[in-house]
Amino acid sequence: MTRFWVKPVAIILFLLFFLPTGVGTAQDADGSGPVYIIQEGDSLWDIAYRFHVSQADLAAANGIANPNQITIGQPLIIPGLEGIQGVLTTEKVSLGENLHSLSLRYHLSSELLERLNHLTSPNELFAGYSLVILQNDHLPAPGRRITLAEGQSLLELAVLNDTDPWAITSANGIDNSASVLPGEVYRLPSGDDLGPGGLPATIASADISGLVQGQTAEIHITGASGLSFQGNIMEHDLNFFAVQEDQYYALQGIHAMAEPGLYTLSLQVTQADRWSTNFTQDILIAAGDFLYDQPLNVDPTTLDPDVTGPEDKQWMQLALPASTERLWQGEFSLPVMPVFAECYSSRFGSRRSYNGSEYSYFHTGLDYCGQIGDPIYAAAPGVVVFAGPLTVRGNATMIDHGWGVYTAYMHQSEILVEVGDHVEQGQLIGKVGNTGRVQGPHLHFEILVGDVQVDPLEWLSQEFP
Repeated sequence: MTRFWVKPVAIILFLLFFLPTGVGTAQDADGSGPVYIIQEGDSLWDIAYRFHVSQADLAAANGIANPNQITIGQPLIIPGLEGIQGVLTTEKVSLGENLHSLSLRYHLSSELLERLNHLTSPNELFAGYSLVILQNDHLPAPGRRITLAEGQSLLELAVLNDTDPWAITSANGIDNSASVLPGEVYRLPSGDDLGPGGLPATIASADISGLVQGQTAEIHITGASGLSFQGNIMEHDLNFFAVQEDQYYALQGIHAMAEPGLYTLSLQVTQADRWSTNFTQDILIAAGDFLYDQPLNVDPTTLDPDVTGPEDKQWMQLALPASTERLWQGEFSLPVMPVFAECYSSRFGSRRSYNGSEYSYFHTGLDYCGQIGDPIYAAAPGVVVFAGPLTVRGNATMIDHGWGVYTAYMHQSEILVEVGDHVEQGQLIGKVGNTGRVQGPHLHFEILVGDVQVDPLEWLSQEFP
């Protein structure tokens, strides 16, 4: 324990002695508590945000009059943590972690983690959260993860892992062995296991990206072969597919009108029907950057709820199945001639007003410039699941690319494919028109992932998965 504190204190004393004059330091502060050592690229605002305090309180605790006058290597007292001593740092909370697993990983009590992070609920530890911890250069490796199977005793689990029940309960801070439950993840006293502590040892890593309005969330799990997954996010069931025997992916669109904030991700992992683990963790959905289109005047029939309601329901039901075969590889390609590659009359997600309404609508796709008769091409290989006329969407085509990913092409003058046709990337499938709810000829190009429309530009510029 002595070795842990000597080094940070020595560093702090050295830095305090050599800090330039005229800059507020920990010596100038009225309070006391743990410190953070300023790193290159830090700003006072960034530090305050990372440590979940206000910039004003941080400046006051350190006697800083000018937020721009901070120095690399300068120690800052973090307010609100009086009585705690040491050097603080932060780590991003990964997908698959919870308060208990983080406590075991960093060898800090749950109570101390709650205080360091001003937590009022463990649910605040969403994936990507900036977790405040005490710096420890000699942090022991986390023990190997184990899971109690259904019908298995704690003694049997201990024997199988060459230890005893008391060692397991002690390593996991458990007072009563009766509270060790099947499907829960625990740590052995020894081993070097850096995998997600809230998920079983058969999972080596888990991450999630694309958590922004209108984008495609991608969950990637690396684990043992033969795993199966079920999950749910924002009232959408997740569909997991194996790319290789140890690589699992789920793709899910984030609605462009979803309220930014925290949502719960639920995940169930099953291995060979022997045991299953249930896990939940919050994720943070960030706001997208959307434009406001000029008010539009269209045929009132195309705004009638008696028309739009049934058509929208029909459309979304078409995109609900998630076929197991992925038919595309790499980026999707342009559905129009290259000359129109960057000619958009309206972007995805743009907020819209029709016939003097409030801006309560959003644009579900990307409108490409074009004239009646211009060619339309399939953006990726797939199977046609709809080809016909609709009131709002005009002459429309929808193509299934597998895994719950669909493209759609609307307002066509001619449809050149039929339901059931297998199409190749770049194949001519129709012609630009001005049918349906339009103000002029164009192609409305739409991509749906997990039954939610997403920004087509991300699929045209990056690979999924």
